[in-house]
Amino acid sequence: MVTNEPDAIVLALDQGTTSSRAIAFDRRGTPVAMAQEEFPQHARSEAGPDGADLGIVEHDPEDIWRTQLSCARRAVAEAGCNADAVAAIGITNQRETTILWERATGRPVAPAIVWQSRVSAPICARLKAAGVEPEVRRRTGLLLDPYFSATKIMHLFETIPGLRERCVAGEVLFGTVDSFLIWRLTGGRVHATDVTNASRTLLLDIDTLEWSDDLCRTFGIPRAMLPEVRPSSGSFGETDPTLFGAAVPILGCAGDQQAAAFGQGVERAGDAKNTYGTGAFLLFCTGDAPVVSQSGLLTTPGCGGSSGRLYCLEGSVFVAGALVGWLRDGLGLIEKAADVESLARSVADNGGVTVVPALTGLGAPYWDPAARGLIIGLSRGTHRGHVARAALEAIALSVGDVVECMQRDSGVPLRHLRVDGGASGNDLLMQIQADVLGIAVERPRVVETTALGAALLAGLSAGFFPDAAAVADARMVERRFEPRIAEADRRRLIATWRDAVERSRDWARVR
Repeated sequence: MVTNEPDAIVLALDQGTTSSRAIAFDRRGTPVAMAQEEFPQHARSEAGPDGADLGIVEHDPEDIWRTQLSCARRAVAEAGCNADAVAAIGITNQRETTILWERATGRPVAPAIVWQSRVSAPICARLKAAGVEPEVRRRTGLLLDPYFSATKIMHLFETIPGLRERCVAGEVLFGTVDSFLIWRLTGGRVHATDVTNASRTLLLDIDTLEWSDDLCRTFGIPRAMLPEVRPSSGSFGETDPTLFGAAVPILGCAGDQQAAAFGQGVERAGDAKNTYGTGAFLLFCTGDAPVVSQSGLLTTPGCGGSSGRLYCLEGSVFVAGALVGWLRDGLGLIEKAADVESLARSVADNGGVTVVPALTGLGAPYWDPAARGLIIGLSRGTHRGHVARAALEAIALSVGDVVECMQRDSGVPLRHLRVDGGASGNDLLMQIQADVLGIAVERPRVVETTALGAALLAGLSAGFFPDAAAVADARMVERRFEPRIAEADRRRLIATWRDAVERSRDWARVR
């Protein structure tokens, strides 16, 4: 695309765990240019007080900044635009990853502690023993887990002498990746985050959508270091003119899963999206009031909603695309991941085989870390096509279990499931998913839904997308998969799956 039209594009910055990306979108919500750069991961093993591996994962914040800025500049150039033609920037990011930097210089004071890192597990155990988890869960909708930011900050306080005192004095600031990028993009003029990222820190009260003084006291975190919480669609300042040749407004920001949900139009109770990656990540909209899960799911704010308040239940399936990777790398059944669909289509059904993908235990609704993977129902007539088909069914059935929890917790039926992520391109898996759920599965025209969500948030605030029709066009469905199997067959498939799951449970217990 080459154009001199003012406000020709909106630019989405999609900062992920292993790479930074930037995608330029036109007024139809179509990607017109994209740049991507990977950056180093720093992982190491370290034993905690109980001997368990803390699984430390870190990033260099300068790598995040360097690659993200480079991608942004390249995407604008490849779109054939200059900075004056960029209507707005929207930011979406890996959530929970924790960065602390100096107010005066912008320099990080420590490596970024990545959301995957379990380094603060001993702190979480200490807080649980002190009995604070029920109140934390009530106020935040989250579990007391090293996944989230507050205990990562505590770890830095406990390992870097004098750091907490500097934070109390306002000399050092905290932010998730979005806040760090906003600070750098605005030349240090704006220290802000949006409500979706703030909600992943264990410090935001999800009823008031503001920082909680009580939670700050619980975790010993000074308010002076926290960013201002703003709506996901709205102003986060302007970029320093030296970065792109002109100041560009930053008008949208959301954590990656909430951005993907907004890109998929998850805005009313009963809307849901599922992202198929290594695992599967579901967000189910419950409306304008938070719902406390009885199934161990998370409660989290979303983007949008007519009242300005929107809440979702969030659940994760531990193994989705990773199961296909295991069929390839562990069993050698396929040469590349894309081969699984044709292999599964080589048979009419699963031949009586059921796969339980509990390779790292089971999540909701079972919450059994001692469960282990299982392939059952093998016979002399079984061959690899049956195992491949059963593996795709296992992914869909695992998602179905989480969806059932969400519907039960919320009392709201799921109307249809919107899908994205790499495995959503597998037509057979999507058909099986529709059959398992008994409702339609919708795959969008634009599969880059995380970046699209950030672009829509920014573009709506800028007037780049002028009305609901323009947004609906950007969210257009490419294909809709309707259930095909009989209800009796669906129930039988689910019952067989649950029988197999029970047989896999507690397998790795100490005997």
